[in-house]
Amino acid sequence: MKVYRKLAKSFYRKEKCIHTDEQAFVSAGLGGYVAVRNGIVKGSRKQLEGVIKCLLAACAFVAVLTTVGIVLSVVFEALRFFHKVPVQDFLLGLKWSPQTAIRVDQVGSSGAFGAIPVFAGTLLIALIAMLVSVPLGLMSAIFLSEYASRKVRTVVKPLLEILAGIPTVVYGFFAALTVAPLLRGLGRSLGLDIASESALVAGLVMGVMIIPFISSISDDVINAVPQSLRDGSYGLGATRSETICKVVLPAALPGIVSGILLAVSRAVGETMIVVMAAGLSANLTANPLEAVTTVTVQIVTLLVGDQEFDSAKTLAAFALGLLLFIVTLILNIVALQIVKKYREQYD
Repeated sequence: MKVYRKLAKSFYRKEKCIHTDEQAFVSAGLGGYVAVRNGIVKGSRKQLEGVIKCLLAACAFVAVLTTVGIVLSVVFEALRFFHKVPVQDFLLGLKWSPQTAIRVDQVGSSGAFGAIPVFAGTLLIALIAMLVSVPLGLMSAIFLSEYASRKVRTVVKPLLEILAGIPTVVYGFFAALTVAPLLRGLGRSLGLDIASESALVAGLVMGVMIIPFISSISDDVINAVPQSLRDGSYGLGATRSETICKVVLPAALPGIVSGILLAVSRAVGETMIVVMAAGLSANLTANPLEAVTTVTVQIVTLLVGDQEFDSAKTLAAFALGLLLFIVTLILNIVALQIVKKYREQYD
């Protein structure tokens, strides 16, 4: 109506000599044009919103369908493996030596497919990496968000996040050429026998690699805590450290747990550092000074070569992948329960 009135007034000012009937006719025409135009625009907007809604739904459906397809492909191949190797031998076996014959007449066609040594090495390296990355990453986030000035933050945070952009093969070279000789020399001076490839070397370098994941996410989560919570704590007489420990960190705990979970997934899925720093030996040991291997390294090893695809050796990679998926899913469920518990307490 506003557009119609403006058009009508401007028309009356320019054409004062037009009679009343002509004015009414022109006014009606202008009003009809504006009404039709507004209806067309509203209709086109509704159609555009409908198209966008269908596009978003299609993207979500493709994502879900892709996830289901990946899971089913791994499950079907793992079932083929379990037809060749009993499930109890795979889950409870203490020896991993998947050496099967390429030809029928070849000697040494039997292998051992116990997954416990492989998963023990994975958990050992991931534990060492988390012991390094969680304290350093969380303390770095607290410093950047609560103590550092704006100038220090603008310089330190980008430098810290550069670690996430370094290729993993570079970390592997650093572990094999720098960290491993350094630890061997240090262990020799202390009377310790550290292997040239050990879980300790891989865990330390992997921990340095995933520090930015914890630091960046924790920093964003801590900054998202409302300032009113800090002000209330200061008003009650609490110091800055007490406010951080008893107010800020509990309120930001769900996001911090999510960052730690992301770092754990990154550590479990790492391959190159383990190959170059920890080796390929599937040793069932809790000693971080010995060589171990991980699930992802064994999956890559099993799928590389001229072995037949339907052999037990090749299909063992899918069984390892399925078991790793189940373990990761359990960790996600546990982490979500922890987040839910503390979120109900502090919301």
